[in-house]
Formats: sequence, structure tokens, C-alpha cells
Amino acid sequence: MSKVSYYTAEGLKKLRDELQQLKDIERPKASNAIAEARDKGDLSENAEYDAAKEAQGMLEMRIARLEETLAGARLIDESQLDTSKVLVHSTVKIKNKTNGAVMSYKLVAQSEADLKTGKISVDSPIGKGLLGKKVGDTAQIQVPNGTMEFEVIEITRD
Repeated sequence: MSKVSYYTAEGLKKLRDELQQLKDIERPKASNAIAEARDKGDLSENAEYDAAKEAQGMLEMRIARLEETLAGARLIDESQLDTSKVLVHSTVKIKNKTNGAVMSYKLVAQSEADLKTGKISVDSPIGKGLLGKKVGDTAQIQVPNGTMEFEVIEITRD
């Protein structure tokens, strides 16, 4: 049973493109590497063959995981989302109550998370702590080095 995750059109396309790349390009490369290693003789003492088989196994595992993720993927229409509370695909401006720092994050599915672009996973401690909060609410979030308090300043969709 696959877990349902919500994606933007861009995030879903990225997943599908990666799966296509693995199936159409990487899978044939792995098969060729195994065939070349097999042609080099005794398989019982052929480290190159063992390495190629292991690489193929890892590739097939990655393909299976992507297929499972895509099976549970749902495209989200951001224009229809409620902005009164923090949901998946909300862009949230928060203020750290300890040091006064203001940050803005977009809550996305785990596979779309990228802190450099301001996208955090809804499965992360901060993401989980912000879900369901409204403007003016304070979120107390347990992080590895203690508890942090954030005030929700603004919720938007973009």
C-alpha cells in the first residue's frame, strides 16, 4: 500500500522524468555492464560481475521506490487551497520568537524538499509543527537541540 503525497505539477514531472531516465538509460547500461563482465570469464572470481549485479539491484530498488511514490502521488491545485491555515503547499512566513528572525518556507512532499530554495518537507519537525496553524498562532516545535517557538505571520499560496 503506497502512501499518498501531494505534488505540484513541477514536482510530479521531475519524479516522472527521473523514473523515465532510470528505465530508459540507466537500466540498459546496467545490463550491458553485466554482459561485459560475464564475457570476461569465470563468474565465481569475477569482482566486476559482482559489482555490476549489485549496481543493477540498487537501480531496480530505486525504480521500484519511484514507482511506489508515483502510485501514491496526487497533483494538487494550489489555487483551490484554503489560506486560513497551514497546509501542504502553503508558503508560510514565520518568526522565531527566540531571536526574532523571520523566515519563509513552502511546505512540500518529502521528495520535493530543498532547503536552498525554501522548500521544507511536511514530514520534517518544523513542517509537522506548522501544519494546521493559523496566522497569529504559535507553534512549539521539538527539534534535536530543544524546543523552538515560531509565530505564524503570513500564509500564502504561490
